Amino acid sequence: MTTKSNEKVFIKGNHAVVEAALDAGCRFYAGYPITPQNEIPEFMSKRMHEEKGTFIQAESELISVNMVFGAAAAGARAMTTSSSPGISLMQEGISYMAGCELPAVLVNVMRGGPGLGNIQPSQSDYFQATRPGHGDFRMITLAPHNIQEMYNFTFDAFDLADKYRNPVMILADGLLGQLMENVELDRSRKPLYLNTPKPWALTGAKGRDGQRILSLLMQPGVLEKHNFDLKKKYDLMTKDEIKFEAQGMENNPDYLIVAFGTVARISKGTIRLAAEEGLKAGLFRPITVWPFPYAQLKEAAKKVKKIFVLEMNMGQMLDDVKIAVEDASKIEFYGRPGGGVPTAEELLKFIKGKVK
Repeated sequence: MTTKSNEKVFIKGNHAVVEAALDAGCRFYAGYPITPQNEIPEFMSKRMHEEKGTFIQAESELISVNMVFGAAAAGARAMTTSSSPGISLMQEGISYMAGCELPAVLVNVMRGGPGLGNIQPSQSDYFQATRPGHGDFRMITLAPHNIQEMYNFTFDAFDLADKYRNPVMILADGLLGQLMENVELDRSRKPLYLNTPKPWALTGAKGRDGQRILSLLMQPGVLEKHNFDLKKKYDLMTKDEIKFEAQGMENNPDYLIVAFGTVARISKGTIRLAAEEGLKAGLFRPITVWPFPYAQLKEAAKKVKKIFVLEMNMGQMLDDVKIAVEDASKIEFYGRPGGGVPTAEELLKFIKGKVK
């Protein structure tokens, strides 16, 4: 067997998700059209056919997520994608998968809301991604800020899903979905756990003593024990899977920007502009927005004069920053909701207005 070499391509974010999923061994996709993620199912329908996998355009998001449930229960690497209101419709199925300990990957290319909103990029699904569904469950949520990370994190998500037998989400937005950049497709990377035996999977009817997968646990005390067992798994995620980027901290900045995804990308330009005007600013970027890097942010924020939380919403990650940072009086928030995308200059103007 020959090893595929890496490939450098100029690619759209939505297409990078498809290539990563296929490279990670995904061979089942079910989804339903919604902008701004439509290029994912469109491109997936072509590429999945080429890879001899299964592509299904379902009748709705509800059916899509339950098809992914079925494929995951059979042991397949499966995924679905959508945008904000579509992910809302999937919440019940996501909770079912978490309760049944099924691995799957979900990609949310966020759009403006609430309601149907618009098709502009937004970060208004942070709550939905980090406090998902009904019941006491969690899922690792990765927030890319460029197209290389759209590829890398999607690949990572399949390995993490199998590692923990749990749904994993990629939290992107319409800008990252549509943006095109040079990306290195790591064709030589081998997926983890892809060929690991899955004794829990449903592989056929085997009578009354056969394997069952269910989240309806009616006997007194059984569901409570199950929740405690799941909590042990979530604690392991918190211990081992936290990821973040800290930029400029070695220079002992006076001010700290906290941002994720697209706004973190824009904030890097803000930091460069600030330096030209004599303002020393650093950036703390949560990569796993769950598990959130509380302790790491607390440490980074100790010596700064002010913390600027910048988001494309009305203040959602802001809650987690307040949990992490003991002195909330140091925190300033700037948000653009409903599809508003700030510029680096706009963010700098806000910061300058608060440090005078």
